[in-house]
Amino acid sequence: MNQNETTLPSSSLYSEDLAPVPAEKRTWNTWNYTALWISMSLCIPTYMLASSLIGGGMNWWEAILTIFLGNTVVLIPMLLNGHAGTKYGIPFPVFARASFGVRGANIPAMLRAIVACGWFGIQTWIGGLAIYLMLKIWFPSIEHLPAIFPSSWQLQTGPAITFFLFWLVNMFIVYLGVESIKKLLVFKAFFLPIAALALFFWAVNAGHGLGPILNHPSRFSSNAQFWKFFFPALNAMIGFWATLSLNIPDFTRYAKSQRAQITGQAIGLPTSMTLFSFIGVVVTSATVIIYGETIWDPVILAGRFDSKLLVTIAMIAVALSTLATNIAANIVSPANDFANLAPLVINFRKGGYITGIIGILIFPWKLIADPSGYIYNWLGGYSSLLGPIGGILIADYYFIRKQHLVVKDLYQKNGLYSFSSGVNLYAIIALLSGILLNVPGFLVLVKAVKPETFWPWLTNLFDYSWFVGFVVSGFVYYLLMPKQNAVGALPAT
Repeated sequence: MNQNETTLPSSSLYSEDLAPVPAEKRTWNTWNYTALWISMSLCIPTYMLASSLIGGGMNWWEAILTIFLGNTVVLIPMLLNGHAGTKYGIPFPVFARASFGVRGANIPAMLRAIVACGWFGIQTWIGGLAIYLMLKIWFPSIEHLPAIFPSSWQLQTGPAITFFLFWLVNMFIVYLGVESIKKLLVFKAFFLPIAALALFFWAVNAGHGLGPILNHPSRFSSNAQFWKFFFPALNAMIGFWATLSLNIPDFTRYAKSQRAQITGQAIGLPTSMTLFSFIGVVVTSATVIIYGETIWDPVILAGRFDSKLLVTIAMIAVALSTLATNIAANIVSPANDFANLAPLVINFRKGGYITGIIGILIFPWKLIADPSGYIYNWLGGYSSLLGPIGGILIADYYFIRKQHLVVKDLYQKNGLYSFSSGVNLYAIIALLSGILLNVPGFLVLVKAVKPETFWPWLTNLFDYSWFVGFVVSGFVYYLLMPKQNAVGALPAT
């Protein structure tokens, strides 16, 4: 009997959703992980990620290089954190108990869950907007419904109605369970690449060939101006998958072997993100030639087509593929995170409902209203939270514990990972160290304080928020934590 098959305690820290996956149920191979990343990468936000760089002033190769570099960097913590999931069969919230404590793990779990709620809201808004644009070409009066929301919400009545209807569909899928989404994932895996290629060839044809499109120049007048945009953009590219770099054990716990998850992810993530982003870059650059303006939102672009039938087909496809992505990428993990708060009370379904409600309260239509807000405020903002968590997890698992965990103690209130009342104070100090350094820059960015409030070098750190948080928190944690002995026990803090 290996460690993963040891009888686990019956406690409030244990539930079927959080239990280690037994060896016989670990069936994912290299192709499954490659397909997972292809499926998750082929989504509207990936397209918008690339096109927002064009909207921000980059030319095609600058945008593609930035995306490739960002995804190559984030692949490293993805593979490192994925190791624990494969070795022990545990999900992210349980993995975090080793470094943060059995109760303290709720802190990184909740930070990660709130970000997932934001992504859920964004994807739901995109799907709802697609339905709205489809209805508008058949029923134009929907555009002129009386306003019912405060002007500060920046929310029209028509899009709000379709957003809520699409939200209800998502919640119904949560009620049915994740298994119900399998057919939609198959549909997406076949249809969305075809639709993306069709959009690519339309752009090349309407833009008079690939040459004029790729000749679209960079709008930066100097190298200094380019670098000022590049580093926050690179930080945002890393931030795009910073959530998954933490909770990747939620998926790698099903892997047949370390080789399967490592090879599958290395093949699937950088390549699929770069290729699909290239389509986004080409199409967005073509809109400048075709329409005389940069249209970085593909849903808005599809709504500009002349054919009602074509728009209808495109919008239904966007809605269905968005629904599949939303459940797979933005419900599974936060549902586990919320379940970790009270395993005996909150199950997957209830966790999914909590995700859905918070996804509305975040006002997702504001998050993606413009490229700068999408890159700087949203992606850059949560990078400053998730980078420190990643640094702590890796420092603890690789440098403190030498990849050795005692699984049964991860589910015990008084085990090796109880620390001080279930919370590792060293991890909290390290987490705050990484986050606080990025706070001044964020406050200046959202105009909460004037730039002269802080030293310029301190506010500029926010441009590198993921890197700063990852390195500082990981280093502080390593310095503070007592080093592990031979059997893995650590003294309480």
